[in-house]
Amino acid sequence: MKDFLGKYRIFKDKEFLISLGIGLLFLVVSIVITFFAIIYATERASGPVTDIILSNLPLYDVDGIFVYGPVIFWILVVGYLAFEPKKIPFTLKSIALFTIIRSIFIILTHIGPFPTHVQVTTSGLLGAFTSGNDLFFSGHTGLPFLMALVFWDQRCLRWFFITASAFFGAIVLMAHLHYSIDVFAAFFITYAIFKIAEVFFKKDRIVFSN
Repeated sequence: MKDFLGKYRIFKDKEFLISLGIGLLFLVVSIVITFFAIIYATERASGPVTDIILSNLPLYDVDGIFVYGPVIFWILVVGYLAFEPKKIPFTLKSIALFTIIRSIFIILTHIGPFPTHVQVTTSGLLGAFTSGNDLFFSGHTGLPFLMALVFWDQRCLRWFFITASAFFGAIVLMAHLHYSIDVFAAFFITYAIFKIAEVFFKKDRIVFSN
């Protein structure tokens, strides 16, 4: 308990608090940008295209996992960060950078959903971000992989996040909510985003994360 409480002494560090505040603001801005990017892409979606995997993969009704699986995933991430608060700034900024870059891709790509796909049954703000209209590239696949890269030095976490990334990648394909290129490209683009984050947020990575 003493060691756990000692980790929270970092909140007395003014520089840490400033970095944390910037990270939170950056994340909020990225979420707002994504919200409008999805609306834009939905309104301008063109027709669907063929896909070698989806055309040969039966449709599975996994919308519940598609929607609520990531909710459980992020609860676990937040729970871990509660025990490692010094890692919060870099994690927040990496997620925000990922979200903004993905929003740019969403705006650039207007391919319509695959003809046969699961109808996502949710509403409200959650529904706006799990509509299945934000295709390229897959956030369900990319964000868990990003967490694997962020926490790469912790072996158990690394494999948990990699497994989660592969699992959610399979789910979106089974539901026909992403094209196969959305899933497979996510790994490569996410790695590039992580490397950019290491450059942009070098101090958060080195000083606060170690």
